[in-house]
Amino acid sequence: MVKKLAIALLGVVLLFNSCYNDKEELLYPDGVNCSTIGAQYVAHVSPIIQTRCAIDGCHESGSTNGPGALTTFDQVKNAAVQIRSAVVSRFMPEGGSLTTTEIRIISCWVDSGAPKN
Repeated sequence: MVKKLAIALLGVVLLFNSCYNDKEELLYPDGVNCSTIGAQYVAHVSPIIQTRCAIDGCHESGSTNGPGALTTFDQVKNAAVQIRSAVVSRFMPEGGSLTTTEIRIISCWVDSGAPKN
């Protein structure tokens, strides 16, 4: 009886202590070739941020959620590493993940130094 209880308790502990693995090499086993991905801020990144992040109740003007508002280039650039981490792990945006292409666009833009291009 004690042995069964110990095994059940161990199972519960393992269940609640398991975590999501968000290592990029496991999420994208083929790697991300940024040379083939358009990752310009104005044309590619900003539209994603403005339609999926800088919306009412999330990161609109005056927001204090996470890194705060994401309505200007400077705000997005200052939060670039946090944004990348949140979208690669699929933690954000709330209410649904970005497409693989959108995630790669943001990742490549951040990896290239988050330029204003």
